[in-house]
Amino acid sequence: MTLSGFSEFIRNVLTTRLFTISQTEVTLSSVIVFFALLAIIVVASRFLSRKLLEPILTRLQVEEGTRYTMRRVVEYVCILLGAIIAFQSIGINLSGLAVIFGLLSVGIGFGLQNVTSNFVAGLILLFERPIKVGDRVTVGDVEGDVMEINIRSTTVRSLNNISIIVPNSEFVSSKVINWSHGDPKIRLEIDVGVSYSSDLDTVLRALKEVAWENPEVLDDPKPEVHLLEFGDSAWIMKLRVWIGNPKRHPVVRSDLNCALVRKFRENGVQIPFPQRDLHFRTPFPVPVEIPPAAGDTAE
Repeated sequence: MTLSGFSEFIRNVLTTRLFTISQTEVTLSSVIVFFALLAIIVVASRFLSRKLLEPILTRLQVEEGTRYTMRRVVEYVCILLGAIIAFQSIGINLSGLAVIFGLLSVGIGFGLQNVTSNFVAGLILLFERPIKVGDRVTVGDVEGDVMEINIRSTTVRSLNNISIIVPNSEFVSSKVINWSHGDPKIRLEIDVGVSYSSDLDTVLRALKEVAWENPEVLDDPKPEVHLLEFGDSAWIMKLRVWIGNPKRHPVVRSDLNCALVRKFRENGVQIPFPQRDLHFRTPFPVPVEIPPAAGDTAE
């Protein structure tokens, strides 16, 4: 095959009609142009949102979650406009596509209910913002930070640095604990038992000193110490403190527990072990009947 013949073959392949949409012939070349335009638009939208918009929002000191939402909205709008331009560039009228999509929507809706619900939930998360990028959340029994909110799912990185992909609908329809939502201050409660032989005023003072000496415990609201109840072998005390960074609550709790052990030892306060008193009673003597010897006879 000559070069001219090969080029003519390629031209025929690219211009061969594949199908017709709204009286517009769709060829292989138009399909290639369509997907090439879409790829360029997707790359351009990400470049616009991350390389141009992000530095501007950072300079304006916009909150991280708001920056992420604005970037996502810009990307979605650019992709939507790009798709319209791509369809128009190959001569396809969107009014004709609307009829086709309308006919397919019923069948697609039944098969893609989960995808649709996750997509709508993703839009709710972006605009209503019950959670946002950077928040510390607990989903089920997993605690982690929100790293990314996508169209279908949200990526949560656990405290063990494991990425967990959670469907967006879980954040809308299920119970989710957001440690960072609204006011970031949270209250920690630490229960500890002390021996009945301890001096109560010393115990109260030691607990308050542990709270005051921790730099991450807030002065307002003030730390509180309560005697909750009288246990089997100890007074049950409760220390309540407030911290400003919810992501630090496991570390602060550990620091307070360690400080409590040291402070109690300095002041001679004992943390008792569980104790039980056992009383042994001597059983009553049971009369034992001795059988008669073999040679004895009854009188």
